[in-house]
Amino acid sequence: MHPLRISFLFLAIMVTSMSYGQRPKVQKPNPRMIDSIRREQGVRTNDTLSNRRDRNRSGQAKQEKAEITQYLIINHYRDTTFVDTTLSLKKDYKFNYLRKDNFELLPFSNLGQTYNKLSENFAHENTLPLFAARARHFNYMELEDTYYYHVPTPLTELFYKTAFQQGQLLDAMFTTNISKHFNFSIGYKGLRSLGVYQHILTSTGNFRFTANYYNKTNRYRARAHFLSQDLMNQENGGLLDEDLEKFESGNSDFLDRGTFDPRFQNAESILIGKRFYLEHEYDLFRESDSLKDYALTIGNKIHFEDKYYQYKQDVASGYLGGSFGNVIHDKVTLEDFRFGGFLSFRSKILGNINFNVDYLNLNYGYNSLVNLEGNFIRNRIKESLIQIGGAYKKEFSFLKFRGNFSLNLSEPLSGNHLRLEADIPLFKTETFTAFFANNSAQPNFNQLLFQSDYINYNWDNYGDFENVTSQTIGGGWKSEKYLNLFVDYSLINNYTYFGVEDNIVQPLQNDGTVSFLKFKVNKEFRLGHFGLDNTIMYQNILDGTTVFNVPEFISRNTFYYENHLFDKALYLQTGITFKYFTKYNMNAYDPVLAEFYVQNDQELGGFPMFDFFVNAKVRQTRLFFKLEHFNSSFTGYNYYSAPNYPYRDFVIRFGLVWNFFL
Repeated sequence: MHPLRISFLFLAIMVTSMSYGQRPKVQKPNPRMIDSIRREQGVRTNDTLSNRRDRNRSGQAKQEKAEITQYLIINHYRDTTFVDTTLSLKKDYKFNYLRKDNFELLPFSNLGQTYNKLSENFAHENTLPLFAARARHFNYMELEDTYYYHVPTPLTELFYKTAFQQGQLLDAMFTTNISKHFNFSIGYKGLRSLGVYQHILTSTGNFRFTANYYNKTNRYRARAHFLSQDLMNQENGGLLDEDLEKFESGNSDFLDRGTFDPRFQNAESILIGKRFYLEHEYDLFRESDSLKDYALTIGNKIHFEDKYYQYKQDVASGYLGGSFGNVIHDKVTLEDFRFGGFLSFRSKILGNINFNVDYLNLNYGYNSLVNLEGNFIRNRIKESLIQIGGAYKKEFSFLKFRGNFSLNLSEPLSGNHLRLEADIPLFKTETFTAFFANNSAQPNFNQLLFQSDYINYNWDNYGDFENVTSQTIGGGWKSEKYLNLFVDYSLINNYTYFGVEDNIVQPLQNDGTVSFLKFKVNKEFRLGHFGLDNTIMYQNILDGTTVFNVPEFISRNTFYYENHLFDKALYLQTGITFKYFTKYNMNAYDPVLAEFYVQNDQELGGFPMFDFFVNAKVRQTRLFFKLEHFNSSFTGYNYYSAPNYPYRDFVIRFGLVWNFFL
């Protein structure tokens, strides 16, 4: 279906739905969750804001205070929390470009570039191939990154952080409830950063609009969003091999990183995506109807996403091999349309049971065929399929159980997923979690089919590669008194990756089994106003060390001091964070694919990273000041984010997060 028609269909359905009444099911945080967040993040009961009006004795309107817990944030799975204006160490870990804790990621030198993964999660829920350029998707907002709101008064959040030369990072969001039943939000995250090396400019933008509605009886609920994203990066191929010794020497002549000539200075890649999403549901029966002990809900979802990845280079580089022409212009697109319905049954005795059926139409590919010495590379993968799925959740007296599954009914994009999980609360502050996950899906689209003006970057494996299957079993122990511990063990068959064969980067499928063990522990020690937060991860690749590489140990340790100052007008937090990971065969980066590939010739890592920070909170404003990697000049210039791509030098950066409540 043409994207324009999809747009009109989406708008027509959304307008029609809103005319009948619209409000997604806003879930209030339960008291236990609120108490937990208050304990962990220091939410104070006096963090209140002007909200409702009441009448005083004289009959005049007066302001009451609204609890901060009334400003709700609802994620894609309808899990609900509230706006948190406190300052904690977790906020410091998330004060970065992704706005997520990047403990398992290693950033490149410029803000907005990609990240090298220090670990991997195989307990995912992908029954279909993913789009190309996975190294460009770290800041690409997926369904689970989209949030809805329900607020008593208008709310604005501003996030600002300095970049690397001639640029800034800003993320602004505004949300309000036009009425008690209808909320909308609008936001934009924009970045421009020149970087300290030649030709690594980044310019990105993420625009988002969300809306949710429920009618007066809360029997009908709807939510929708629109996202438009563009992520552009200049590509330079990394430093030349002969310049690596100069970089590591620490010679003052080369501390100005702009003096290095990279492999090329005429390429850029860009990822563009637009997504429309609508979900609405109606309660056929509810517990309150004639005192029934069950509820039945029907619903519908519409999802359309149009994406493309493009790599352009004014003059072909011999470093990347031969080419069909002197100018490189590669472009691949994906149209992803999904339409489905779901049924939800809730009962105190049986629990919550959900079932869904979806129709999917996928169109991935290029606008031309490639004739490679008589072998034709197809231009498109176009498939339509039916997918069924379900979920179950039940709380027993001694555990909370949940599970979900999905199954593709059509070949050749067969796939399935199953996840079973249980929480066992042992004491008031301790919880044990165990899970099992099984997943099967075709490799990513760019591993199945890829075309390029570079001769070596053309392949067609569609129908030849087997499904990648993984089984993961794991568990965790969460304890406020003792420690948090997480462990999982994965077996992966037909593991598909980008590797080097005959000096050519290409997709390869492992015919053996990869077995991977991951063990992570976290513990924070407190003594008065001082704290020491420790996170350590151990990883062991039991089988498949030539096709899958991660460091054996990763450690992050933060020693800090925090206290109220100036009669509690300012809350100060300051300390030092140390991060380290052991040497390993670090994945290399390919600019044409925007992918990382496995290499086994060069060990990198094993360098310490020290950050000194001073953070403060004044009212609803959190201020962040940081000296990043301040040890770089005296611990050696042998730090890399990937082969030929140096890690960041010492830099001073600052920023803020500011919430406005009207």
